[in-house]
Amino acid sequence: MLAALLRRAPTDEMLAQLAALRGDASPLGMAQMALAEAARTATADSVGREHFSILVGIARGEVVPYASFYLTGFLNDRPLAALRDDMQRLGIARSDKVFEPEDHIGSLLEIMGGLLRGDFDNGSFNADAEADGFFERHIARVGTRIMDDIATAPSARFYRAVANWGSIWLTLEQDAMRLPP
Repeated sequence: MLAALLRRAPTDEMLAQLAALRGDASPLGMAQMALAEAARTATADSVGREHFSILVGIARGEVVPYASFYLTGFLNDRPLAALRDDMQRLGIARSDKVFEPEDHIGSLLEIMGGLLRGDFDNGSFNADAEADGFFERHIARVGTRIMDDIATAPSARFYRAVANWGSIWLTLEQDAMRLPP
């Protein structure tokens, strides 16, 4: 869900699904309820403009959602090369319909989701271990920083709730990976 929201603006149908989310008194549950409320008060048009302003822009968005940029200050740098090496090793190829670099935070989360679901499992690697390693190598150092920047972007309204939920979720993932097996 987080990957989809970061890669493209939600449709009215997705906003309706988000509006139906429930939560509880935990930090993640509270953030999920805030996301549901933000979805209830948003329209696909307004969120589409917000997504464009924050994550795309004419020259660039308010946030540059690429790991290379966060780690080195440049696009298409060594972190992207390392990601491409991992993708090749795992047999993951970029879609011909995707034109931005693979280290977009939404793409990174899509790849991790695919690893967790077993979408890329060809029997030559341990998918759970690869997902953990992928998270550590490509998401952990930049994920919450990107979420924090999205949450404080000048245009953020709906995406503030997305980023707050995403930041809590990513922090929980990091904490869970540090637990002993």
